Amino acid sequence: MSDSLRHAATSDGPHQGQPVVMAGVPLEEAAAAMLLVHGRGASAESILDLARFLPHPEMAYLAPQAAGGAWYPNSFLAPIVSNEPGISSGLQLLDELVTAIEAVGIPAQRLVLGGFSQGACLASEYAARHTRRYGGLLIFSGGLIGPLGAPRKYEGTLEQTPVFVGCSNIDLHIPVERVHETADVLAQLGGEVTKKIYAGMGHTIHPDELEHAARIVAAV
Repeated sequence: MSDSLRHAATSDGPHQGQPVVMAGVPLEEAAAAMLLVHGRGASAESILDLARFLPHPEMAYLAPQAAGGAWYPNSFLAPIVSNEPGISSGLQLLDELVTAIEAVGIPAQRLVLGGFSQGACLASEYAARHTRRYGGLLIFSGGLIGPLGAPRKYEGTLEQTPVFVGCSNIDLHIPVERVHETADVLAQLGGEVTKKIYAGMGHTIHPDELEHAARIVAAV
């Protein structure tokens, strides 16, 4: 059973004021939380289906909805300015939700961030820009945002946050070079990174990825 709310926006970006769909334990009663970010053309309800494969008896699951079904209009490899204000609004939305989760007494150490495709890009970029010890970071077919060769000036440490990065070697949307770069950057930031590249897989989530992710969730 899922429920929804509208989070309190701190500015008027395109994603502020959109619904947030919830499942699992009510947030105020939960000991842990997972924030799931959907891909382009998908919905909060669709990414929330992952909760069935990543069970935790004390976890609240939250999935925000992007305005128009997309967090930003162009490829995540395009110049960032061409994807504004979507990227900044999406990152702000995640920060608002992380703040709300912490406000009910769930620390970042018991918060798992995850996403698929465009949502994975947004989640990984958020974690890199807001380094701390999270309960986990799950990146399904995505990577850090920005053009190939863009300088990375992240600061701080992920303090051994368990990170899973998984993708196909022939994904039409996510170059495998960016997957490797993302894993390397997150490791340099102090994440405990597991990277899996799946030969010939489509733009989807492999059952093996869910097994790796479930182990991270179970340990929160």
